[in-house]
Amino acid sequence: MKNAFFRRTTSAALCAVVLAASSLVGGSAMAAPAAAASTPVDFPAADGQLMSYVVNVKAANANKTRTAVEAIEAAGGVAVQEWPEIGVVVVQSDRANFRLDVLRLGHSAIESVGATRTITVAEGTPEGITTPWQSATAPSQRSRQLANTDLLYGDATLDAIAADPRESEQWSRVQIKSDLANEITDGSPDVLVGVLDSGIDPVHPDLAANIDVANSVNCTDAGRPDTSPTGWFPTNSSHGTHVAGIIGAARNGVGIVGVAPGVRMASVKVVNDAGSIYPEYAICGFMWAGMKGMDVTNNSYYVDPMQFWCGDQPDQKAVLTAVERAVKWSTKQGVVHAAAAGNASYDLANKTTDDVSPNDIAGIEREINNDCKDIPTELEGVVTVASTDQATKLSSFSNRGLDVIDVAAPGSRILSTLPNNTYGLLSGTSMASPQVAGVLALMKSAHPGMKPKAMIATLREQAQDHECVAPATPTGATCTGTALNNSYYGEGIVNALKAVL
Repeated sequence: MKNAFFRRTTSAALCAVVLAASSLVGGSAMAAPAAAASTPVDFPAADGQLMSYVVNVKAANANKTRTAVEAIEAAGGVAVQEWPEIGVVVVQSDRANFRLDVLRLGHSAIESVGATRTITVAEGTPEGITTPWQSATAPSQRSRQLANTDLLYGDATLDAIAADPRESEQWSRVQIKSDLANEITDGSPDVLVGVLDSGIDPVHPDLAANIDVANSVNCTDAGRPDTSPTGWFPTNSSHGTHVAGIIGAARNGVGIVGVAPGVRMASVKVVNDAGSIYPEYAICGFMWAGMKGMDVTNNSYYVDPMQFWCGDQPDQKAVLTAVERAVKWSTKQGVVHAAAAGNASYDLANKTTDDVSPNDIAGIEREINNDCKDIPTELEGVVTVASTDQATKLSSFSNRGLDVIDVAAPGSRILSTLPNNTYGLLSGTSMASPQVAGVLALMKSAHPGMKPKAMIATLREQAQDHECVAPATPTGATCTGTALNNSYYGEGIVNALKAVL
């Protein structure tokens, strides 16, 4: 996998899935100096080279979007996917001057345009695109069809089911108190979690009953929702299957138990076969989650090809805007988002350099600043999750950052489901984030009227305070802050028991 949350695999047992101040002078307030500009990154385009773009419309409505599409077509582009709810259009074009031309032709409707990758589009061509899949403005009615619901859920049934065979190996359940929370509730099948990832094994015995097939989707078809029966299946990655097991492996006497084994999960495939999560895939995933009335999403990735997207660069700013609009819109529909902080042992509160971006070609050494964002984890309204080990120390690979990290959760050597009816240990903030997604699902089950903002505030407030403790393997960075809020643990280790009380 190219994405850093997938990239640092070292063994079957260790996958480092692997992710303003002012001063007083002479009695008057002086603004802090502006951050140095980030190093420009070239998003090239040549005539005949098919590239992908996001076009951001000035107003999120159908009329402005239609005007923008007319300009897109006049500039030699094809609207692959329209999202009028947020004023974003995903476009493909093989014209070198597309960006300049579309801004000139659509100046009354278009705010910005940016390339979403530095390489030629591998999926779809303008000639192969017919009628784009059109979105609906209102969330659809959720599917309530879940096989064997009466056999898997309900307090009486839970009391009758013995511990799953490998539950004793799940030390993470004790650390976040999901073992105690599950004595109260396993979560409700009315709660739906979107697993934005590489797909979920549809026949794994610990997952199959909890997968909501009707609301699963593949977003890697150039950013268009593909609802074909097998589109959301995993192909060459076990990552999504492992993440899904952490969230919601069933309590069924088989294998392990997820944090919220009584909720439903939808596979929202945003990882292509090359291991990339391009902006248009993530936008599709967030929009789908909002449209389908999902309650929670888990996002164990960063959006490719940039580890950090910088707002002082035109292409990167346009992508930032588009993804942020999708996250905000889905949040307004009632979806709360958890995201992995990243696995580069990086201080997200003090950004200086980045040497892995763009990762779809050879990365460059570039200067960055704190206006450059790891997305989606650093977007407003997204829970940023750091990783802990079994001793509750910060995992050596985990990103950190004072007032960036919201909470921490277990992410080192986590046992979960893998394809082909298997199980395995993986490590990464990719494993910590679904712990939090599971807790949010339990919270929503116990308090169905809670809104995303209140859920995040409650999650942070209920977290188990943790003072600064050096990681088992030193990262070379000092933990800053207090036991109430610091750069390693944020507001503390997430607490599933309090979430259901």
